[in-house]
Amino acid sequence: MALENTAFVSRPESRPHSLSLPVVEKGEGPVDEAAEVFDVSDELGHVVTTDTAQPSANRSWKSKLAERQANAASDEYVKKLPRVMEKERGRFGWAKRRKRQRYVEKNGRCNVSHGNMRETYRYLTDIFTTLVDLNWRCSLFVFVMAYAITWLFFGAIWYLIAYLRGDLDHLNDETWTPCVNNVNGFISAFLFSIETETTIGYGHRVITDQCPVGTMLLLLQAILGSMVNAFMVGCMFVKISQPNKRAETLVFSKNAVISQRDDKLCLMFRVGDLRSSHIVGANMRAKLIKSKQTQEGEFIPLDQTDISVGFETGDDRLFLVSPLVISHEIDSRSPFWDMSQGQLEKDDFEMVVILEGMVEATGMTCQARSSYLADEVQWGHRFSPMMSLAEGFFDIDYGAFHQTFEVDTPSCSAHELSLAAARLEAHLYWSISSKLDEEKWEGSSLTNQLGKQLDNGKGGVVGPTFIVGEITGIQEQSVPGELNGCVTSTDQSESEA
Repeated sequence: MALENTAFVSRPESRPHSLSLPVVEKGEGPVDEAAEVFDVSDELGHVVTTDTAQPSANRSWKSKLAERQANAASDEYVKKLPRVMEKERGRFGWAKRRKRQRYVEKNGRCNVSHGNMRETYRYLTDIFTTLVDLNWRCSLFVFVMAYAITWLFFGAIWYLIAYLRGDLDHLNDETWTPCVNNVNGFISAFLFSIETETTIGYGHRVITDQCPVGTMLLLLQAILGSMVNAFMVGCMFVKISQPNKRAETLVFSKNAVISQRDDKLCLMFRVGDLRSSHIVGANMRAKLIKSKQTQEGEFIPLDQTDISVGFETGDDRLFLVSPLVISHEIDSRSPFWDMSQGQLEKDDFEMVVILEGMVEATGMTCQARSSYLADEVQWGHRFSPMMSLAEGFFDIDYGAFHQTFEVDTPSCSAHELSLAAARLEAHLYWSISSKLDEEKWEGSSLTNQLGKQLDNGKGGVVGPTFIVGEITGIQEQSVPGELNGCVTSTDQSESEA
């Protein structure tokens, strides 16, 4: 904004929250800041003013009211300024946290696109898998074209045989024996090809024994037609019975949680099967997808780290009859060993969970996948119970499948939690040992005092004494002989020791 063409309106007093800057005219030297100072209002659109005079002592109530209103508006805008700046940062992307691109979508689809593949001939070496992997539109198109091309190809050959033998020139000659009866053009040859390959056999068009070439062609078309039928019907059957549709009824919880189980931090998620037919031999795996840099400086963009969900104890093999909570104990071998609640909010990772098993109805292997980003892991939460006991069966309420509730959970990492537990255990150990040592030394001092009193011939000592951790009671001794004998036996035992 050009300042030389701005009309400045003088005000008696500047607001407390206004910004004052010196005004310098074009072509002139610096001007005294006390003489000419203009105020930039906190709110955009306010008139820029200059402060050229000292505030007057006697002001009217209207000016005081206007000043109070202006100060209140300025204070309110200053309070709103951080939120406005945060909104602007999010709008222009200055400091907004970028959402991580998923490696595996929530529905299990891998978000990977293969490009610049020059060795496309490898797809033709496994044409069956290539046809099965096609989408339904392409699969139906290939299915129709496979039959249509073979019918047209052999129909053209049947027409060519009839044309070369001259059957088309002797259509009304009853003495002429054609290769195929009642073939009078391309359409009739095409229909005969369809009847031959599909083994319909209407009986109107039939091959004669006067055409050995036609006999060989009939055998070839019957064999190739059977191969085409087996190949295309097999592709369609495999595509229809693919077990990936079975994975649609295997559900994972929307969020994962971190809370304590048996005084240990655990990362947990829930999995369930909506069908009454079960998954046989269900097995659970989990992978951590996170970029890392090695000590040599190599950057690995999507490094995969195995997350144990009970492989050592066999807990990864599931009996998935009702929804189960899969738990990963955060120990020293876990990649979340040093992760605290504050670090979880700043971290950027993705946890991929994979459920594999065999479909009970078809016997085919099925795999269901899902993933959890860092902002989908809730610290200090636990899954709500969803099983209740009804009359003669267990009732599962899938309405609470994704529900969680807060529990008291330390915000420190599992590493810090284990160190604190170790310090507490060590403190208890040494405190107990020190107390035992004190009792031992007190017992030895009492024994020495008793020995001195016995040497002096003083009796009447009554009370417990601690000798090497044991409490013994010494009864009152009144006979000197017994006292001397006790001392003598004591001295002998000490000498033997």
